[in-house]
Amino acid sequence: MTRSAFSPALLLLLAGPLAGQTSLSIYSDGRAVVRRTLPQALAKGRNALTLELDGVDPATVFSPDTAVTVAAAVLRPATGRGAALESAAGQTLSFVRAKGDTVRATVVRASPPQYRLPDGRFLLVEPGEPLFPAELVRTTSQLSLVLDAGRARPATELAYVTEGVSWHAVYQVVLTGAGGAAVSGTATVTSQRVRADSSAVQLVAGTIFRARPGSPLPMAGFVRADMAMAAPEPAMSEEAVGEAHVYTLPTRITLEPGVPVTAALFPRVVVSAVQELIAPGVVPWRGYLANSPGPAEANRVPVQVWYTLKRPRGTPFGDRPVPGGTVQVYQADSLGRVQLVGEARSSHTAPGRDLRVQAGEAFDVTAERVQTDYSQEQLPPPRRGLPARQRVTASYRVMIANAKPLPVTVDVREARAGVWTVTTSSLPLEKLSATEVRFRVSVPAGGEATLTYTVQVES
Repeated sequence: MTRSAFSPALLLLLAGPLAGQTSLSIYSDGRAVVRRTLPQALAKGRNALTLELDGVDPATVFSPDTAVTVAAAVLRPATGRGAALESAAGQTLSFVRAKGDTVRATVVRASPPQYRLPDGRFLLVEPGEPLFPAELVRTTSQLSLVLDAGRARPATELAYVTEGVSWHAVYQVVLTGAGGAAVSGTATVTSQRVRADSSAVQLVAGTIFRARPGSPLPMAGFVRADMAMAAPEPAMSEEAVGEAHVYTLPTRITLEPGVPVTAALFPRVVVSAVQELIAPGVVPWRGYLANSPGPAEANRVPVQVWYTLKRPRGTPFGDRPVPGGTVQVYQADSLGRVQLVGEARSSHTAPGRDLRVQAGEAFDVTAERVQTDYSQEQLPPPRRGLPARQRVTASYRVMIANAKPLPVTVDVREARAGVWTVTTSSLPLEKLSATEVRFRVSVPAGGEATLTYTVQVES
């Protein structure tokens, strides 16, 4: 077999930049798939090469080239103090005891410490801080690879998984009035310890399980990243790969630890936006329906503020998958200054599905719920051998106050699994699904409105 040795000083991660033909796929959980194309040609048969490569698990290294197999991989970590002392056994080193004060001693063994002085006596502690010759210190990890090539290859392709860089999506929604909103989105890549010079970057959105635990990473302090653009950047491209979506940044970027880099996910679009005020229900999803008497003021109900951004298919925004991230909702005040009026986390949203988030709670619209009646009754079993059933009936009154100068509509919702029903109500109910109903309560400007309803639950 033909064997070739290749040991260039290629410092790929942590202490130096990723140079040359490099691309990274970055995941939101801190993982990254690094793909490297090295100029090293491979002969048919067995080849050996050594790379200075930090931040890599040798078990994840493979070649995307189907003609090349990784036969063996050995990772030798960067040299630490203890390892350097072990390597120095039998050598005479200088040890610093104080400024301008050094002593020479021969390292007999590092553990337990044994050092022989020039006069032949031994020290059983370190004489001082050791000074190591350069040949005893590996400044970065070295990965030694043995590759089997089925045929000669003009270059070496490698890929592996590393940790230390992640990304997060942020969406700015500026409400424009009349049911509209201007939506923009950005992806911010943040490196904790990965460096990359002029690298092609893909951002992967989706739920990718992790079978192996990740290593804890020290967080670097963030510094400001200013991006000057002489001309508008081309749009970020997107494609589905498996059950995930991959977004390719339009230009190569440079990653540095602690320096966030932001790129637009899509051009700004204007969409239809719907605001909803929702008073959540009191009926538990499963389990016992409790008796909770008490004054209405002791049962205040938060009125949630929800926004739905319409994303119909056949529109640029509707045909685009939207990665999960942070949604910030802005609205202009009387002088046109935008104010942050809501913020929420969003999940991954498939094309054609509306983006819906709870952005906060209402200030001027309040609700109180009080239980006005409660009863229990035993029901005979449906047939012999089955346990008896219980039916609980509870009545509620919801009082909604509106301090706004305009009328509002508040949805009062109840949801529960199993057998249950609304037997009576002062307003018509709308069945949203097999498990959820809502009452639409119109509240006049500066006024109040009351809803009453009775629920029966069987268990």
